[in-house]
Amino acid sequence: MPPTVAPPLVVTLVPSGTPPPATETPFPTLTFTPTPAISRVLIVSFDGLRPDAIAQANMVNVMALMQSGAYTLNAQTIMPSSTLPAHASMLTGMCPAKHIVRWNEYVPQNGYARGTDVFDLVHGAGLQTAMVVGKEKLRQVTEPPSTDFFAFVDETDKIDDFTSIERLALDQIKTGFNLMLVHFPNGDLAGHEEGWMSREQLKAYTKDDKTLGVLLDALKDRGMYEDTIIIVTSDHGGHDSSHGTDAPEDMTIPWIISGPRVYPGQLGTQVHTMDTAATAAFVLGLPLPAEWDGVSVFEAFGLPVPPFRTFGC
Repeated sequence: MPPTVAPPLVVTLVPSGTPPPATETPFPTLTFTPTPAISRVLIVSFDGLRPDAIAQANMVNVMALMQSGAYTLNAQTIMPSSTLPAHASMLTGMCPAKHIVRWNEYVPQNGYARGTDVFDLVHGAGLQTAMVVGKEKLRQVTEPPSTDFFAFVDETDKIDDFTSIERLALDQIKTGFNLMLVHFPNGDLAGHEEGWMSREQLKAYTKDDKTLGVLLDALKDRGMYEDTIIIVTSDHGGHDSSHGTDAPEDMTIPWIISGPRVYPGQLGTQVHTMDTAATAAFVLGLPLPAEWDGVSVFEAFGLPVPPFRTFGC
């Protein structure tokens, strides 16, 4: 058997100063968490709701949104602290001096709130808008062309369920929307009849909270809940059997936001009702008109709070 011969040694001479051959370093694998999408905003207004009524009325759905979202029980409305002017500020993002709605009845000859409101913005961007309200005067917040669907329901007329606020709002969820206001009037009506924080008023809020739960379930059933921002608020509070003054009981309202990108917890920011329009426009990626007094509640999204505007109207 011939002896085993080792292979010849091969030596490669590298000239002095020549860098060593480069070796590939694999890039680390990065995992990105996608930013949650926001497709729509649902604004829910409980007329006349004082913050202290939420727990006393056992509004379980509102309290669940508080737990999952960001909230303050010290938001402020405008003067006059009345339904139509306050909703005008809520949805136009402006103080009454700019939107000029100071009346509180349905007066068609007075026209509509001035300026560009959030429904104008959203509809102008080619998105779907809807309003389902319990008081006809809210029609004067925005011009009819800015709402793809508008319905006023007088539930005191005891009309059938197919034309109730619940039914019409459910229909809009099925149709699809990008911005919808749902307004519950019953707490305010009971407050005027029986007094604020009365048993009858609290019962009205309990009932309307159950309807809110039905709407939330409908969003979940249709796979819409996870990309919907929900803002729950009010136009004003009340005392005795009235409101409209600058008393804290009239001026202080709840403001709750829940949904994708929201950082849960109690807000330190002073929120004003005009900020509702600004926040809705912000999350839908729409530019805010320069004349708006409201600003987005950036704290709710874990963003730095602008150093300006700590005052109301």
